[in-house]
Amino acid sequence: MRLDAWLQRVWYSKARPPAWLRALAALYGAVMRLRAALYARGWLKSVRVGVPVIVVGNVTVGGTGKTPLTIWLAQALRGLGYRVAVVSRGYGRRAAWGTLRVKPSSSAEEVGDEPLLIHRRAGCPVFVDGDRVRAARAAIAAGAQLVIADDGLQHLRLARDAEIIAVDAQRGLGNGGLLPAGPLREPASRLGRATAVVLT
Repeated sequence: MRLDAWLQRVWYSKARPPAWLRALAALYGAVMRLRAALYARGWLKSVRVGVPVIVVGNVTVGGTGKTPLTIWLAQALRGLGYRVAVVSRGYGRRAAWGTLRVKPSSSAEEVGDEPLLIHRRAGCPVFVDGDRVRAARAAIAAGAQLVIADDGLQHLRLARDAEIIAVDAQRGLGNGGLLPAGPLREPASRLGRATAVVLT
């Protein structure tokens, strides 16, 4: 059995994860708490980019419907008259240099499949960069009044004004454990600090 399939079985069953996974999860949790504390105390800086930023993300590994939610949100805000842009890391893209603006002619290899889908469906500018602050600044320079950060919940360097967390209504939070003992990138308590939690 492949490792990812085995982990999925562990995460979404009632069986207790093996001790070695729980030990790694404890280490992961300590690193996450340290990182959050560094931001909270100002030793690591969150950057405000000058326009409202809405983050759409999740606390679990895997798909939770973030992309359709981002598309819907961008369309709704455009319908209210805002000049909206989406920023994304561009997961899966092979080209990793600087900031790229997604074009209708862009390929998934260049910009990632999700940013390409968002651009085509939402009809708004999409910028990809591993540095979301740099991507947001490029979006603002291109005229954006409001930025949506796709899959940016854990990217604390980009300051945000609102957070929307998508949760898969069928799978939920699995066994509630942190990676790799469970599917959680952050503790379940993180949902309580979100502006909204959307069941998908």
